[in-house]
Amino acid sequence: MNNASQIMHDMDHFFKPNGVAVIGATDNAKRGGFHLLRNVLGGYTGKVYPVNPKYAEIMGVPCYPDVASIPDDFDLAIYFIPAASLPETIRECAKKKVRAIIIESAGFSETGEEGRKLQQRSVELARSLGIRLWGPNCMGLLDAHSRNVFSFMYNDRWKTLLAPGNVSLIVQSGMLSAGFLMTMMERGGMGMSKIASIGNKCDVNETELLEYFINDEKTEVIGCYLESIVDGRRFMDLARKTSKPIVVLKSGRSPQGARAAMSHTASLSGSSKIYDGAFRQAGIIQVFDLNELMDFIRGFSHFESCPDKGGTAVVTFSGGAGIVTADLLSDRGLQLADLAPETLREIKKVFPEWMEPAHPLDLWPAVEKNGLSTVYNHTVEAAMKDPAVDTIIVESIAAINRGPEFLAEIGRMKKRYGKPVLLWLIHNGQQDVFNHYRKIAEEAGVPEFTEISRIVAIIAGVKRHYRKKRSLGVLP
Repeated sequence: MNNASQIMHDMDHFFKPNGVAVIGATDNAKRGGFHLLRNVLGGYTGKVYPVNPKYAEIMGVPCYPDVASIPDDFDLAIYFIPAASLPETIRECAKKKVRAIIIESAGFSETGEEGRKLQQRSVELARSLGIRLWGPNCMGLLDAHSRNVFSFMYNDRWKTLLAPGNVSLIVQSGMLSAGFLMTMMERGGMGMSKIASIGNKCDVNETELLEYFINDEKTEVIGCYLESIVDGRRFMDLARKTSKPIVVLKSGRSPQGARAAMSHTASLSGSSKIYDGAFRQAGIIQVFDLNELMDFIRGFSHFESCPDKGGTAVVTFSGGAGIVTADLLSDRGLQLADLAPETLREIKKVFPEWMEPAHPLDLWPAVEKNGLSTVYNHTVEAAMKDPAVDTIIVESIAAINRGPEFLAEIGRMKKRYGKPVLLWLIHNGQQDVFNHYRKIAEEAGVPEFTEISRIVAIIAGVKRHYRKKRSLGVLP
């Protein structure tokens, strides 16, 4: 079995297991073992085996005093009891032909020398028995398509908010991944494929997961929060060869951050200058805070491609907003599209007689004459048809007296003409109206942002990604 096939095989035991034991399950709603079992039962459709000597049954499911008492063989164990018991648990699991263990407990290398020795001893034992270890000190994994949630996250709103989609995440921090995930789900605007929280990554690491996600047909965009990278050469080589966008937030860039990473997950961070250069060469999009990571992967999730053969058209409700956008495009080395004369003549049809359209396209006088939907749709379609336009920024206000239906039509145009559209939406002071606009836009495949600088940064990142991949021959 070659390397890629072995990784796919090993990771499938985590993502697609045949039977799951929850070691440390409890009926005490104040404990993580309760939420872990509840989450597993809430989505996973295979056999589940709670393990805790205090109970005969939990949540209507038979509970076993130890792993040895489970009557069947099974693939995956989720470990949520004190760290010291891990070696013995690994031995018991091997007798049940377990191939994978997710260790969500803390108390290993992040705690000091004794924890480091325990972790290393556990890894060596597991390898000798053919078992892969995930974690420890992590939140486990979620799969929005299969509904497998192997995590002790306390909030069960994932059942309604976790929408299947094309974005997969690799996150080294445990609690950060839970908070980050809930923020993304509450925010909406993109669907998830898989989320992997890997903690100390004593065995399974981000490079293996990157390869797995690159080969996963349900993953089209990959986002990472990493404190260090195991086998960096392999990681960069995988990133270089794939057409899938990879967005990375690499922490521990400063001496202070590197020290914090060591105490958090025992990660040796490495030189930020080396990482920065390697990311650029591999075509990885680097970001520097969590909101930026969230916005970039959300933006990429709506880009099927980017022609990158022209400039950006700016369709706005405000002349001032258009000027600011033009400045920001210039700052990023991006071109304001040089609209063809026939495009401007077509747009003139919805403008007042006294006003000639100019780029950026200030539509408000035309909106007052002919209505918001008519003017925006006519103008955007004219820009879509222009060969000089490769991306479009639509700037609008969430108006109380004008509905957002035009955004649904713009979404249909985006699919028809194959040109990305991003929405800068200005708040009108009423949250329900704003949320309605946002919902209509993002259901139509038009990602919405409240900062124009972020939109311009995303366009620059997307163009850089597609340019890099074309230069490497990964894309036509």
